[in-house]
Amino acid sequence: MFKRIKEELAIVYERDPAARNLLEVTTAYPGVHAIILYHLANGLWKIGLKWLGRMVSHIARWLTGIEIHPGASIGKRFFIDHGMGVVIGETAEIGDDVTLYHGVTLGGTSWKKGKRHPTLEDSVVVGAGAKILGPITIGVGARVGSNAVVVRDVPAQATVVGIPGRIVVPEVEKTGKEKNREEVATRIGFEAYGETKNMPDPISNAIHSMLDHIHATDKKLEEMCSAIKLMGGSMEDFELPDLSPCEAEFSDSKKDDLAH
Repeated sequence: MFKRIKEELAIVYERDPAARNLLEVTTAYPGVHAIILYHLANGLWKIGLKWLGRMVSHIARWLTGIEIHPGASIGKRFFIDHGMGVVIGETAEIGDDVTLYHGVTLGGTSWKKGKRHPTLEDSVVVGAGAKILGPITIGVGARVGSNAVVVRDVPAQATVVGIPGRIVVPEVEKTGKEKNREEVATRIGFEAYGETKNMPDPISNAIHSMLDHIHATDKKLEEMCSAIKLMGGSMEDFELPDLSPCEAEFSDSKKDDLAH
């Protein structure tokens, strides 16, 4: 369990550039508190102490504003950003590397027993205020835009927006330009609130243009360096700094803190 908690703390540095140190993350991140208390409540639930598990989740809701039923199933490296108003129902299933923003509801549409809450597969991102309702499945890598209301299955790698939710970016083969843009975005940690590159948002489009420019600049510099060397010029070889927020923010001292 402690290994799992360390993993949950470490993932904050990767997905939130505002995270500065271990003390801040452990004391001022309600999403982290909610996950830690969920693990306790879920453990009690599984051994049959259901009332006690519900009480732990009730206390967690009071402390964090995040309600996670102890019967829900949650995978590794789950991250809740900001967190206030998040509700996760009893039969919800969440895969690995999932991110939820504030105001998200994984709710049911029926009073019947059995599976009545959504399943979120690996690497899903759900934007602020989104509502995912019923025993539906959100496929691997899908994005749910802010304030969307989703009541039908969403295929892998798709993006759904609006009320009711509609797919705006179906699963398609990525072009070379899109792959380059995605690679740069990953390096600098850009992850909007469930948005993707083809959504009609001017700010998102501007950022994507910047990513394209960065990639083109990198390629030009590599070509210039190669040409200079072929002409007999000498250039000092050095490694460019890593743009990964996880590496940049998660310093050795923080890693040492987590190790202890």
